[in-house]
Amino acid sequence: MTIRLHANATTTPRIRRYIQQSQKTDKALAKELGISIDTVRRWRKRDDVHDRSHTAHRLNTTLSEAQEAVVVELRRSLLLSLDDLLVVTREFINADVSRAGLDRCLRRHGISRLADLIPQEETAKDKPKTFKNYDPGFVHVDIKYLPQMPDETSRRYLFVAIDRASRWVYLELRKSKSSQAATGFLNRLVNKAPFVIRKLLTDNDKAFTDRFSTAGERKPTGKHIFDQACVRHGIEHRLIPPRRPQTNGMVERFNGRISEVLATTRFNSAEDLEQTMLRYGYLYNQHIPQRALEHKTPVEALKQWQKRKPELFHKQVRNHAGPDT
Repeated sequence: MTIRLHANATTTPRIRRYIQQSQKTDKALAKELGISIDTVRRWRKRDDVHDRSHTAHRLNTTLSEAQEAVVVELRRSLLLSLDDLLVVTREFINADVSRAGLDRCLRRHGISRLADLIPQEETAKDKPKTFKNYDPGFVHVDIKYLPQMPDETSRRYLFVAIDRASRWVYLELRKSKSSQAATGFLNRLVNKAPFVIRKLLTDNDKAFTDRFSTAGERKPTGKHIFDQACVRHGIEHRLIPPRRPQTNGMVERFNGRISEVLATTRFNSAEDLEQTMLRYGYLYNQHIPQRALEHKTPVEALKQWQKRKPELFHKQVRNHAGPDT
């Protein structure tokens, strides 16, 4: 028979059975066996001699009951992935929630698998084209707010671009998120990317489009300076649908990685913050394997693409040295 016995147990199964069958008082048994009276009383109340689980019956959670209800509704209604839901939760609901804690919350409510939430008639349709079926040149762009450092008079913004096929990223820190800043970022992105950018996906921020102007326009005019810069570079500028941030989920997930770095790193100055962000982008491209890329780094994936389709590239993709020791 298998006996479940805690490593620090003060009694054996034989002693526990002796306690249950003895007619002596609790105090007498405790003195005889060299254990506490509470231990004697605990085993007299039980019918078995096995140790029970020491796992807490209630785990501490960061999210309150009301916050969990909001998270569950977001998951059900928008069908957000775990990483996208984490970004939204930290931004608007609870900034201290962890990825593991959010995953446990979804499991408790039985909604950890997105496939279980999609209606059957939708799953029967043809599957949408996945990111891995795209060639390099379809780039997602977004802007992330950065914390203000003690030696700064205002906060800065992180411009992020990530290629859909290879996960290659390009980062810049800017003092403004104006349309001029966005256009300058695009010009430098076109020059830095080793591949030819054919399509660009952004949200509906004023830095990228005049879709939602003060005149109430619902269709881009094409006169926005960012749109004009796209035309000059031969790039098709696409916008995500209103109130559908998951359409740009790839760059949102990368921003979630940036949030992890910001939350776990102490910065001494604005320059320290900037160097950390740029260094992370370098390591991400050169030395962090991606599961979506079959455990290759973005640069390794680009090198394979360049061998297969050199016409997609305008400069040689090169590996760089590893991190300093």
